[in-house]
Amino acid sequence: MALDRWIALILLLICTAYAYTAFFTMDANLAPFMRRTPIWPSTFPKVLSVMAIIACLSVLLGFEKSGGPKDGEIDYTRLTDYKLGQALFLLGLMVAYALLLRPLGFLLATGSFLIFGALLLGERRYVTLIAVAVVAAGSVWYLVQEVLGIFLSPWPMMMGG
Repeated sequence: MALDRWIALILLLICTAYAYTAFFTMDANLAPFMRRTPIWPSTFPKVLSVMAIIACLSVLLGFEKSGGPKDGEIDYTRLTDYKLGQALFLLGLMVAYALLLRPLGFLLATGSFLIFGALLLGERRYVTLIAVAVVAAGSVWYLVQEVLGIFLSPWPMMMGG
């Protein structure tokens, strides 16, 4: 069996367990007033698990495959021809983002991650890059903090965040 099908099989097992949890165990402890609402806390996990199971089954059954080999397919025998250093550095940047999220605060950590990640991937329009990073970080913070009501410290620890 090909690597993509093995990965799809593993993800199918995980998604099946997630679907079981979403459909049968998440709603057991709901308060009585929550049971009368049209959207429950388990609604999104239910939809997500069903969509993920459909995607995994389409890979397992080979529905996404087309006729011949494609130009963009990865040749695993020639991995050194790809930009592995760039990919590994981006993964390291993600780890650094996760570790610096609390000390730097959401706005600074997210803006820095977006800027350095885009620079690593080759973006060279600096003014546009900084503007987009600031707007994106601020928008996500506003949505999480104000719309969803989940506290997300915007500032570094030393500034009271």
